[in-house]
Formats: sequence, C-alpha cells, structure tokens
Amino acid sequence: MNWRTINVDLLDPESPANFAISSLSPAAPPVSASEVQSLSSQIKQLLRGGDSEGALRGALENPPYGGDAAAKEVHLATVVEILQSIKQSEMSPMLSRIYDSEGGVEVLDVLMKYLYKGMAHSSKPSSASTGSMSPQPTGFSQIHSRGGGEGGGQAMSVLLSWHEKLVEIAGLGSIVRVMSDRRTV
Repeated sequence: MNWRTINVDLLDPESPANFAISSLSPAAPPVSASEVQSLSSQIKQLLRGGDSEGALRGALENPPYGGDAAAKEVHLATVVEILQSIKQSEMSPMLSRIYDSEGGVEVLDVLMKYLYKGMAHSSKPSSASTGSMSPQPTGFSQIHSRGGGEGGGQAMSVLLSWHEKLVEIAGLGSIVRVMSDRRTV
C-alpha cells in the first residue's frame, strides 16, 4: 500500500473535507419569477409616484436570494432602473438616511451586491449585439459596437458613482461583507 496517496483529512471527523459547506449560509426560501415580477411592479409604482427612496429600500429589503437566474435578472434590472432615476445630488443624503435607519447596514450591503452584479453584467458583451471584436497591438481585443450605443457605459458610470458614495457612507467593511457572503443576488 502506498501511504502517500491516502488523504488523511478524510479520516478526521473535524476536517474541513468532512464539513457541509451548505451550513455556512442560511437557507433562502424559494422565490418564483412571478413573485419577483409582482414586487418589481410595486416598486416601479413607488418610483413613478416620486418616492425613489422608498422604491430603493423596497428593492433592497427584499432580494430574491432563493430565486432562479431569471428572477434575479428581473430584480437586478429593477434596482438599476431605480439607481439611474435618482439624481447624483440626492445619493449621499439618501444613503446616509438608510445607513442611520434600523437595519441600514444590511440594506446597504445588499446595494453593494447589486452594484457589483450590475458592473459585471454591463461589462459583458452580449451575444445578441451587433458588435465586432478586433485585435489590438497590445494583445488585447477591443470591442466595437455598431450604432455607437453608449447604454452600457452610461449604466456603468451610474453604478460607479453609487459605489463611490456607498463606500463613503458605509465604509470598506461593506465590500468585505459582500465578498464573503455566500448569498448571491
């Protein structure tokens, strides 16, 4: 018997290899896409009524952790729409009010999750776009889109502005909490 090929960690009951990773995050109740769509329409109604802070809180207090990919995409689109509708001069006062309220830290952590997801989502080139990719002398490829659409760039700019204001209010701890949380939005 070759003793060097035995994984001794599997024999130790206290080993991380014998630890159920699912116990690290709380179980999230399943959420259907229709429930998320219903919540989205209620939140958009608040936004149309002029209560942008209420709409933002409503979206961030009810993240669909137990939803499928489609439900999460619908909720992401709703959050990004809310963020784009809020003026830059209103960002800091609104974030301060949310931060100082009960449960505000958790709400702002959820906002940070959506900012990162939105940045990742808007930086991916879509397969349905009519863009072309051309190699550059640097060795990297440059994506060109036909029609000069700047929608992704504008959304990224809004998300980066929110990120800057959020870090000013909630601090760097929010980034650490978001990166270490196993629940995804």
